[in-house]
Amino acid sequence: MTGNGILQIALFCLVLLALAKPLGAYMAKVFSGERTWMHRVLRPVETVIYKVCGIDENGEQHWTRYAGAVLVFSVVGLLFTYLLQRIQQWLPLNPQGLGNVGTDLAFNTAASFTTNTNWQSYVPEVTMSYFTQMIGLATHNFWSAAAGIAVAIAFVRGFSRHSAKTLGSFWVDFTRANLYVLLPLAVVGALLLVSQGAIQNFDHYTKASTLEGAVQTIPQGPLASQEAIKMIGTNGGGFTNANSAHPYENPTPFSNFLQMLYIFIIPAGLTYTFGKMVKDTRQGWALYAAMSILFLAGVFVVYPSEQAGNPNLAKLGLETQASATQPGGNMEGKEVRFGIANSALFTVVTTDASCGAVNNFHDSLTPLGGLVPLVNIELGEVIFGGVGSGLYGILLFAILAVFIAGLMVGRTPEYLGKKIEQKEVKMVMLAVMVLAFTILGFAAWGSVAHFAKDGYINPPGPTTANLNNNGPHGLSEILYTYTSAVGNNGSAFAGINANTPFFNTTIGIAMLSGRFLMLIPLLAAAGSLAQKKLVPVSAGTFPTHGPLFVALLVGVVVIVGALTFFPALSLGPIVEHFFMHQGRLWS
Repeated sequence: MTGNGILQIALFCLVLLALAKPLGAYMAKVFSGERTWMHRVLRPVETVIYKVCGIDENGEQHWTRYAGAVLVFSVVGLLFTYLLQRIQQWLPLNPQGLGNVGTDLAFNTAASFTTNTNWQSYVPEVTMSYFTQMIGLATHNFWSAAAGIAVAIAFVRGFSRHSAKTLGSFWVDFTRANLYVLLPLAVVGALLLVSQGAIQNFDHYTKASTLEGAVQTIPQGPLASQEAIKMIGTNGGGFTNANSAHPYENPTPFSNFLQMLYIFIIPAGLTYTFGKMVKDTRQGWALYAAMSILFLAGVFVVYPSEQAGNPNLAKLGLETQASATQPGGNMEGKEVRFGIANSALFTVVTTDASCGAVNNFHDSLTPLGGLVPLVNIELGEVIFGGVGSGLYGILLFAILAVFIAGLMVGRTPEYLGKKIEQKEVKMVMLAVMVLAFTILGFAAWGSVAHFAKDGYINPPGPTTANLNNNGPHGLSEILYTYTSAVGNNGSAFAGINANTPFFNTTIGIAMLSGRFLMLIPLLAAAGSLAQKKLVPVSAGTFPTHGPLFVALLVGVVVIVGALTFFPALSLGPIVEHFFMHQGRLWS
């Protein structure tokens, strides 16, 4: 590691910390229905939306109706996006004349953007028209992010209310998340990106002649607007296949810093929103501290691993060198303009959050460098996490942590004045089990299944034929695929060719499972908590705002992830690390 790299990481952490409180306080006012400085401009628009859509601003929903609204909205959005792809060749804003998207790929993409995953089994610039990119995909970047924020706010109300039967209105929360939070940040973000050189146009693709005389096609399009919301909403789906490694999407070191900040800014702010809404900001800072510890732990594993590089390359022509450090570090798959420090930081940021945007290719990371993104997602995307999903994910672990603490001392566990009883623990464990079962189940199936590339069964071939590597790295490619899908992240070890009927279908199902099979028990727990009466603080109450709770919370997150996924990780990146140091590589 270098002093300059550590300084850049420290600067990122300080700027994020400085922005978390003001944004969190603003969002607390927005979702509590209080007046903000944006009301003069946006309140008339909000009122019109309610009138046109027939929404009762003061009408609230029981958790079952809230969950039903989330599901109905998501299903309609999924069908809309699927249809748009299937008929895109007849729609406007298609200067390249791109054809309709195939059935399995259209399903996969619709499920991906509906669930805030933005997994892309296709090359965007040669598959999706401008119209599909904007109306089908960019709009979902707003909608899926707003739905996640709405669910998080409903879950917070489960703690902030007592003797209540409702959690608020999904339609009101969804509208306010879009109007007051996502849209203003996206407009500012897009303008900043354009100032750095990101493009925003509807031009035909540009044809250029290379020095060798070949013809190169350079994509054009409305990139800046989609780039901004893909980061703010922790969506991650790129307009181009190179994603944020492409100079049109991420032109400068400043735009790179801005994009990383945008990925974390709402999840970080929501921790303070939580503290404000439960009327104890120390609770929010405790969650922020736990997230920060886990975040920095990941950064300071990836960064030195990539800086050291591959010891086998260090030995080539350097027999007299005592150190096993690769000269210049592992720059494979990285942009020179960002370097190792910013590539490592981006890798951790995008997999801590359910974003999945990349400025380097994770398949080219060292084994330990690739281990961290996998673990980040498998922990439940709770290290800041996605917009909304990070907050409700860490709160699930907070409930589990106080339950364990209660077992230790033989006392009924409490969190924020609410007794944590059988129903809440069952719902939390169900959500945790969904993550483990779907990741490991689909990864096991994907490792041994046979499929036909054309969608028929004659003749079938092994899924492993679609891998770029054999051995443990090949297993890591499959494990990462389903981990990313279930965790609604969207990044990948790109060596796997997932654009096949088998992978498109199973990944699509995994994404839907990871999103909605977790939301339902979560909202059930929130509904149960909202009905409870407050329990007075006593001498036996476990404080949930101090260092002891932060340490317990971090330990529970790590132990649950380690115990669940350690065997699979041992067969993948961990054993690959030891093989690498023995001089054995996999191709």
